[in-house]
Amino acid sequence: MKIVTIKLKDYYIDATDTEKIIIDYILREPKKTVNLTIHKLAEMTYSSSSTIIRLCKKCGYEGYRDFSKQLTYEIAVREDYRQKRQLEINKTDGIDDVINKISQNNILSLEESRKTIDSETVTKSIGIIDQAERIFIFGIGASFLVAKDLHMKLARVNKMAHINEDWHTMLLMSKNVSKNDVVIIISYSGKTTEMITCLQVAKENGATIIAITKEEATEISTKADLNMYVPAKEFSFRSGAMSSRIAQLNIVDILYTSYISKKFDGLREVLEKTYIDKDDVHG
Repeated sequence: MKIVTIKLKDYYIDATDTEKIIIDYILREPKKTVNLTIHKLAEMTYSSSSTIIRLCKKCGYEGYRDFSKQLTYEIAVREDYRQKRQLEINKTDGIDDVINKISQNNILSLEESRKTIDSETVTKSIGIIDQAERIFIFGIGASFLVAKDLHMKLARVNKMAHINEDWHTMLLMSKNVSKNDVVIIISYSGKTTEMITCLQVAKENGATIIAITKEEATEISTKADLNMYVPAKEFSFRSGAMSSRIAQLNIVDILYTSYISKKFDGLREVLEKTYIDKDDVHG
């Protein structure tokens, strides 16, 4: 099940103007929100109790009380995560400190990722990938490494995808996609100019867009058809987009394994055929 803030962010694009004001307030002041009665929240957002209740139900909750309970739980989980994650690298760290901090941050990133990944979105994504006439995977920098990993895994199950490290080539691909194609955009920030351009062009041509990005309302997440989120947490010491890359690779593994699980009988032969015995590889 999606966590509360992600549900609100996903619904935002379809929300009414009044609902957007309510969502903006909740996302800006989640801790204050859980301590407000529905009438007080309505007063703070210049709305009505009935509008808030309808918004809660549109996002999958029984009502405001159920919504508030789930938001309280999310806040507690995030606070626990923040308290654990005081592990920034600094110049006085020795090798043992670096080993422990990097490992712990990657572990925490994966734990947080488990809460942001929605099973319904995974199911829809693998269905779209399975039915797509063509698959295009875009990413730049560290995200391109993740894109390459997904490309290789899809090739293993005979789902051939188009990928290229050159941005101009990605743009040309975007101009040539159709409504029968799927474009998978990998961008942790959700703000990479080149990826936004490719998304806009591909969307204008009718392609379905799946984004692997951080759990924030960015230009990429708001324009994609489906979002698979990674935690919006990263080292301030970003020499290599560390924990975010681990979280993105985790999503790739989930997509790949879920696809195999769904079509296992049909893929058994191709998996055996594409298995490469390392002992038989020379050179």
